[in-house]
Amino acid sequence: MKNISRIVFLFASIVLIILASFLIISGGIGLVSAFMLSFNDGRTEIVRAISYVVISIAVFDVAKYFIEEEVLRPKGKQSLSEARDSLTKFMTTIIIAVFIEGLVGVFERSGEQPKDILYPAALLVVATGMVVALGIYQKFSVNAEREKKEKGLTD
Repeated sequence: MKNISRIVFLFASIVLIILASFLIISGGIGLVSAFMLSFNDGRTEIVRAISYVVISIAVFDVAKYFIEEEVLRPKGKQSLSEARDSLTKFMTTIIIAVFIEGLVGVFERSGEQPKDILYPAALLVVATGMVVALGIYQKFSVNAEREKKEKGLTD
């Protein structure tokens, strides 16, 4: 069953990497074609291309995480610090992607109706909440690891 699971994660990761690549290529094609039409359209497409690249990087990082954690890593006991480091790397990439997407959205909608900026502003608030939650997780995780070491030393 473990091998089947590894194969499924590997296949899903490869599909994610291919889709992320297509998204970057699509953003590049859209950028070039917009600049061919007009410079003003090209400026708008730059922001969209940035958004595509950021999403692609986040998707690629998810695929990389699956490969590292589910395919390549032997399924022995994982220490608390290894689990914390792995989750922190993964969450940091997602947080950065959400922050950048929020910033891109703010820039895209800055000249439009004020109500249009609510969604990107909400993304920035959510990303900030994710940073706070990750910090709380780190604090509890380090404390749990410290307690485990203390119990190991006193037993």
